[in-house]
Amino acid sequence: MKKKVYAIITAVIIAFIWVVTIVGVGPVGPIQKDIKLGLDISGGVYVVMEAQTKESGQSLSDLMEQTKMVIERRVNEMGLSEPNVTVEGKNRIRVELPGAQNAEAAIKMIGQTAQLQFLTADGKVFVTGDQVTSSTAGQDTQKGGYKVQLSFNTAGGDGFYQATKIAYEGAITQEQLMRDAAGNIRTDDAGRPIDARSVVIMLDDRIISAPIPQQDGISGGNVEITGNFTQTEAINLAALIRAGSLPVDLKEVESSAIGATIGIGALQNSIIGGAIGLILVFILMFFMYRFMGLGANISLFLFLPLILWILVALNGVLTLPGLAGIFLSVGMAVDTNVLIFSRVKDEVAEGKSLKVSYRNGFRKAVATVLDSQLTTLFAGIVLYIFGTGPVRGFALTLIIGIIFGLFTGLFITNVFVNAFMETPGIVNRGWLGVQDGKPVRLAHLPWFVPIIKNRRIGYMISVTVIVIGIAVGLFRGFNMGIDFTGGTMLQLDMGRQVTTAEVEATLERVGVTTSDITSFGDNHQGIVIKTTQALTSADRDRIMAAFKEDFGITEQALQTFEQFGPSIGVLLTQNAIKSIAIASVVMLIYIAVRFKIKYGIAAIVTTFHNVAVLVAMYGIFHLTVNNPFIACVLTLVGYSVNDMVVVLDRVRENIGGMRKSTLSEIIDTSVNQTLVRSIVTSVSVIVAILPLIFIGGDSVREFALPILIGVVTGVLSTTFMATPLFYELSHKNFSVGQGKYSGANKKNDPKGRDYGGGAVV
Repeated sequence: MKKKVYAIITAVIIAFIWVVTIVGVGPVGPIQKDIKLGLDISGGVYVVMEAQTKESGQSLSDLMEQTKMVIERRVNEMGLSEPNVTVEGKNRIRVELPGAQNAEAAIKMIGQTAQLQFLTADGKVFVTGDQVTSSTAGQDTQKGGYKVQLSFNTAGGDGFYQATKIAYEGAITQEQLMRDAAGNIRTDDAGRPIDARSVVIMLDDRIISAPIPQQDGISGGNVEITGNFTQTEAINLAALIRAGSLPVDLKEVESSAIGATIGIGALQNSIIGGAIGLILVFILMFFMYRFMGLGANISLFLFLPLILWILVALNGVLTLPGLAGIFLSVGMAVDTNVLIFSRVKDEVAEGKSLKVSYRNGFRKAVATVLDSQLTTLFAGIVLYIFGTGPVRGFALTLIIGIIFGLFTGLFITNVFVNAFMETPGIVNRGWLGVQDGKPVRLAHLPWFVPIIKNRRIGYMISVTVIVIGIAVGLFRGFNMGIDFTGGTMLQLDMGRQVTTAEVEATLERVGVTTSDITSFGDNHQGIVIKTTQALTSADRDRIMAAFKEDFGITEQALQTFEQFGPSIGVLLTQNAIKSIAIASVVMLIYIAVRFKIKYGIAAIVTTFHNVAVLVAMYGIFHLTVNNPFIACVLTLVGYSVNDMVVVLDRVRENIGGMRKSTLSEIIDTSVNQTLVRSIVTSVSVIVAILPLIFIGGDSVREFALPILIGVVTGVLSTTFMATPLFYELSHKNFSVGQGKYSGANKKNDPKGRDYGGGAVV
């Protein structure tokens, strides 16, 4: 009775959490109000800038923190919600601006990185940005409109007095005016040539304002700039002047913008795809494990809101790749339950009561569950440490999902399953493969897979796939994304169908060479332009101006763009190699401590084999090798070891019990005991993410597709690569022990092979 009460209380708590999540209770919730959405969902802009400095060590760290503070002050003046400025790596700063409507204007605002200067029209500097003490926008009550009010320190005030005196007296001639490379007089942002009597305010190499003094020498250190500014113009000018001075020059190396409508559409599709996947997982679990599967399904209802609320508590951001991480972690959470339920069915198949079977199965499975999930957790942590942007979003939700998958699988499911076992009419022994206390064939596959005997066939198939795939990739060229090669992607809604030739002609006119032009949309009115050039903001301005002229589009036609400098690809490659190496070493040490070094060597060699197979698949099917690819490689590393740990753990257990058997018999038995478990777990992951591939959108698909390949590869490699490798490393030193293993049940195999203690699902 007590167990039923616990189950009812837990069910009420789960229902309450869902009420808080969906509609909110008091000051808490709903989750939609509290959770931060990534730029790929809410729309907005991000830019990554690289410091142009030779500083290193603590000096570089201090310099980047100082630069970050200046940029934070600058973007906060833009009035956007939840701007985010972070130091990325050692010498890069990432600026994320959710909700920014005009991508180019936002990037220009935050990208003004050089020293602010006040000059006379001949280019002589009198004041620098660090001499400005304040800069604010306010209403101009005398002339109407808005004005900018400036204050200088003593040195700045003296310099400004000298500049305004020279300008007012007309000491600068037309011949002395600053000119561009073509010999034309320099112009301000509005395209107006500077006046010989102006005081030029320059940021980077851009003239942001050139006011003309109205009196001979303005002293005192307090100045007003008027000129019928709109409120936005005055605020932007004041912000640029106030935050214009940075301690180091910055270079734009990566940037992206996405329209809010595109992001929300992708979110809706991802949620629909994820919901379909979850329903399929629920059906699979109930079909395979009935009342135990029902308990697992109820615990998943707690698992999902817990992930989201922890994300809120950590001040994390939900991105589309993060959603992919959540749905993958659903499969990992199911794996916890499947491992336990498999052990329970072991016990039931031996004729034990349900309560005894569940208690014994749970106890035997806990160590394997922890070993398998921790190895994937290690990969997720490494991915988070070395990842950037969307990869970190994916890693964060995966880490949270693994941790809470363990919590719900080991504790919450346990509450409901124990309650069900005390409820007549819910529990049926026949559903678990037992009728009248006798084992039946539902407990395992109807055939025995001889792994060791046929191991060389597996080796040959693996080597063939890897060689062909990599050869095809090298011969044809791997489809490297612009985040590796450097380049730019522009996505535009043209409003009508246009030909590739028309687009190429326009781009050629502005000196841009494309690598690929494709159309999209129901009526093919959208185009995606990819270049191998990392286009600057000025380059993109020229492209948009040309498209406006040739096709009559507006600024709103630019739905999204991405730009990556060539240095980003180098960084990604270095981080990928470093991540895989660190994850492999950590997992090798863990497996060596928990098992033996031979188990670890077999697992790591198989892991590199899996990565090679994944690369081969990318070569054969010409998939894009990009930033999400790195995340998927690390996830594959963790997931593969997860599956291998389960099988190798059973090998270790059977070595201690099947003392009359050879190593090949023990390994074959272990694989066959766990094979259905591996299939069920893999199918649960597949059905959870497969809908995302079809309707989740490009951002989610880039994560989901290689994970799908990795899951299939992981199961096959564990079966046909990891255990044979362990056999190769161990069989020469293995001796058959003495004594008969009492748990053997040869009736389960038509040829009398030893399953070492019953059947497993």
